[in-house]
Parts: sequence; C-alpha cells; structure tokens
Amino acid sequence: MNDMDDGASWAARDFETHRDHLRAVAYRMLGSLSEADDAVQEAWLRLARSDTSEVQNLRGWLTTVVARVCLDMLRSRATRREDPLDVHVPDPIVSTLSNADPEQEAVLSDSVGLALLVVLDTLTPAERLAFVLHDIFAVPFEEVGSIIDRSPSAAKQLASRARARLRGTGSTSASAFMVDQRKHREVVDAFLAASRAGDFEGLLALLDPDVVLRADAGAGPMGPSRILHGAAAVAGQAKRYAELARFARPVLVNGLAGVVVIRDGQPLSLLSVHVRDGKIVELDIIADPERLQRLGVTA
Repeated sequence: MNDMDDGASWAARDFETHRDHLRAVAYRMLGSLSEADDAVQEAWLRLARSDTSEVQNLRGWLTTVVARVCLDMLRSRATRREDPLDVHVPDPIVSTLSNADPEQEAVLSDSVGLALLVVLDTLTPAERLAFVLHDIFAVPFEEVGSIIDRSPSAAKQLASRARARLRGTGSTSASAFMVDQRKHREVVDAFLAASRAGDFEGLLALLDPDVVLRADAGAGPMGPSRILHGAAAVAGQAKRYAELARFARPVLVNGLAGVVVIRDGQPLSLLSVHVRDGKIVELDIIADPERLQRLGVTA
C-alpha cells in the first residue's frame, strides 16, 4: 500500500510541474478556460491509470494526451454547433492592472492575445492542433502527425493551411499578433477618450478602414450579438455607446490593455482590442451576463 501511495504521490508531483504548460496548450487549443481545465484534469486521470515507468519524456507524453483530448473536444464541438453564423468570442483571461493572477500569467507566458484565438476558431480541429503544437509550442511534425494519425508531411500541410488563414488577417505567424504593450495601451486609451467624447472623427483616426467588431451579447441587455465591418460602422457604434464609456475601467485582457464597463456595481461588457501598425483592426466584446459571471468579471 505504501508503495502504491508513494507512486501516486510521485505522479502527482510530476504532473504539477507540467500543469501550467498543459493548461497553456489546452487553452490555445480550445479557447475556453473551463474546457481547458477539463482537458488537463482528464490528462491527470489518464496518467493516474497508466504505467509510465518506461516514459522518458513525461512532459511530451502529457502534451500528447492533452492534445488528443482537446482534439476530441473540438471535433465534438464542431458536430454539435447548430448555427455557424453565431457570434462567439473565445474566453479571455482578465486581470486588473495591479493584481494579475500568477496562475493565469503562466498560461499567458507566451501569449499572443485574444485575436489569435479568434482566428484559430476558424480552423478545422486538425489544422488548429497542427498549428498550435508546432508553431506555438515547437512540437515536431513527426509527433504532431502521430497524434492525428497523419504523416509528418500531412501534419506540415495542415499547419501551412492554418498559416494561410493568418495571412488572410494580414499576419504571417503567431508572433505577428504580439504587440508593444505601451503603444497598445496608448491606442486603447485614445479610443476610450474618443468614445467618451463622442468624437466620431477621432474614432475614425484610430480605426483601420477594414476594422471588425464582434459583440457576443448572449441574452443580455446589450444585445443583440453582432458583427460590424468598417471604420464608419464601428465608430458609429462606439459613439452610440458614449454614455456607457463613462463607466469604463482599464483591465488586462490576455495580458494586453482592455476595458471593462461596470455600472451600478454590475459588469456590462468586456472589450478586447487588437492593434496593428498603430490602428485598431479588431474589437471583441463580451456582453453576455452569464459569460461575464463565469469569467469572474466583477466590480
């Protein structure tokens, strides 16, 4: 019994050393914090049931397990999605400017922001897995192929297709979504100031001509959910909500400057901004009260 207990203790300690890495992989694979935690928990259960005495690289073994679990979850998600036109913004990681959660910071240690997760949502499950594992976590294509039961060359082709989607957004790789945090903050502050003032021309000056706004409002009072294209449409929307902009407060969204609107002690919306070349190219808004509560967005 003691030997079994000792084995379980060693397995638990070994697993904990890799938990942050596994959660980071699962979060990028799924774009959902709760599902990422479920995938990591499933990896632990499989480790506890397995004989890993011959495993030389436990981190790699666990990464493979988590990747396969996430792949199954993505495929299940794809089959049950009823309306492909639904507006969905991936789960962000939200923290205050002065009180970032160390556990969340570990998940975002190589973060490229929420904008990349939005693009990843457009990929097939196999494309997403190939891109995330190889381009973000440097897993060789030989290992990627074994996870999806494809050859290394097929896995390489899947990652190439994913990069083609990135090029369609004006980016060529995951690193292209990384930004100068100080400049990003300056643009977000300027956007907030222009919104509060109802300054239409000021808003237009900050927006890329092809800017996209996604608003996931659920059944909340800020609905309906919508997608807007173009600087004029997005600036007009921001101007219409100038009154609410007075209640906006700065937060970090996936490690980058964002905005939360709280009125009468209740969170109304969370705004993530993607900036490229000094212009706002994407705005992602969560205004679904249930999601805001689940994400821990509070006053």
